[in-house]
Amino acid sequence: MTATTIEADPAHAYPGYLQSLEEADEYAAIEVALSLLQAGLPAERVLLDLVAPAQAEVGERWARNEWSVAQEHAATHISERVVAAVAGYANPRPTRGRIVVACLDGEWHALPPRLVAEVLRLRGWQVTFLGASVPAAHLVSYLHRYDAHAVLLACALPMRLPHAHRMIEACRRSDVPVVVGGRGFGDDGRWARQLGVAWAPDAPAAADLVADERALRRVPPTQLDHLADDEYASLVKRRGELIDSALADLRERVPAVHDYTPAQLDSTISDLGYIVDFLAAALYVDDATLITDFVGWLVGILTSRGVPAGAVGLTLEHYGQTLRDFPRAARFLDGGRALVTGPAGGSRR
Repeated sequence: MTATTIEADPAHAYPGYLQSLEEADEYAAIEVALSLLQAGLPAERVLLDLVAPAQAEVGERWARNEWSVAQEHAATHISERVVAAVAGYANPRPTRGRIVVACLDGEWHALPPRLVAEVLRLRGWQVTFLGASVPAAHLVSYLHRYDAHAVLLACALPMRLPHAHRMIEACRRSDVPVVVGGRGFGDDGRWARQLGVAWAPDAPAAADLVADERALRRVPPTQLDHLADDEYASLVKRRGELIDSALADLRERVPAVHDYTPAQLDSTISDLGYIVDFLAAALYVDDATLITDFVGWLVGILTSRGVPAGAVGLTLEHYGQTLRDFPRAARFLDGGRALVTGPAGGSRR
């Protein structure tokens, strides 16, 4: 292996790049990325083999409570600057049609779809990246104004799936093929298939899909017959009531809640709402793993911040009792409770 090959190896550069993110050193991070380009590494590999895995590690460090929200935001900003520097260095010229890339309304994780947009640009597409949280009406209006070959929608959180489906259908009424991606559709794209939409697991797969006209237009059938039981719609109508009752239940059963600061109380209310929202999404696609996976993730987040898992169990129990006339919801909540052990109470950092 030559010295040039070593210098152009993303794995070799990764530790230094990650350290630059940890130290919030934008200039060092950009220098690492540009040195790889100057050593002959294709821009696509810099984006996918250096920036993307480093950003995933940033998210994991926040989840483990090793980094604060401020540190995570600083690192994400630097990653965005690195992407811009790589794009400016490569400076590709479009030779193909327009692709529109956007995050769903309410989705703020914009860096992963930005990476997809830049890979498409590197492959010759004229890309319009609309960024985070794009309202459906504004996206559709944009599609009517500009002739797009396809629109790519990103969803990081499965609780947004019902909204994603409505946005997908709105785009289709504009006669623009839709491709979706992101963890919100499942690691294997199973929830995208249920919604009847083409799914790409990563940026190269998305680029291959939009380049294949027949595959792009081949839409799987929607599988949502279970919505006829009305559990999803009824749950959504009761969202506020459920959150209020769950908070009152926690105050009664967990004395420590009375001593929460306003910030801690806001976080608790947000978590109560997330449980309802993930349960609603699980009902929408009729998949219990959506809520159980979330419960497992939430327990990990909370325990790393000093909140015992038992507090989540109490809320799931309360929701299960309140929704006992919702057979699917009650079954899904029982599955979540089975993952939770330990006493309630404790503190929240």
